Amino acid sequence: MASSPTTEKVIPYALLGMTAVTGLVDAVSFLSLGRVFTANMTGNVVILAFATARVPGLSIVRSLTALLAFLVGAILGGRIMARAGVASQIRFAARAFVLEVVFLSVASFCSIGYRSDLLEHSFQPFALIALTALAMGTRNAAVRKLAIPDLTTTVLTLTITGIGADSWLANGNNPRLARRVASLAAMFLGAALGAVIIRYSISAALWLGTAISALCSAALFRSLRTSG
Repeated sequence: MASSPTTEKVIPYALLGMTAVTGLVDAVSFLSLGRVFTANMTGNVVILAFATARVPGLSIVRSLTALLAFLVGAILGGRIMARAGVASQIRFAARAFVLEVVFLSVASFCSIGYRSDLLEHSFQPFALIALTALAMGTRNAAVRKLAIPDLTTTVLTLTITGIGADSWLANGNNPRLARRVASLAAMFLGAALGAVIIRYSISAALWLGTAISALCSAALFRSLRTSG
């Protein structure tokens, strides 16, 4: 992945910002859209399995909606990144991130007036599940192609494993420890902030996620123009 020194400095911070957005989005989806994850598909597959086993309070339809929408988003992101060469991966990833912002913006508009007590009697939650999952799938396809270590923006299992497996207790030197801890902190803070904000407004939480994603994308485009 060839890129300028400026872009190399900017992209880790941009991806950390997007990691915080993941926490925000999953706070909205899990706490307000019927116990479903729209960013973390590992958790969503497990919830789908629980719903299939008829665990009360869970929905097969909502979980499948999230899973399928995420898959469609991943296809869209994959098509964008398929055109990227080694020297242009970040530029194409930035375009995929703009599509994420578009999906999140539409979700934010659709969330206006939404209340959790409408969950069983409205199409609105399904629209929000689909739109946020589309956004996360698109972004994840781009981030996967970039393959920047410990900055997946969604899955932290390997990050936590790395902290332990590469620690001095395991006779390692723990490379990128600061980045790994920052990823955990970003996800935690995003989720905690989302959980607080949705007590007052689900729409506000989604608008905040949209704004952070937009700022991260803008920072990437600015660094690319500067280096160009």
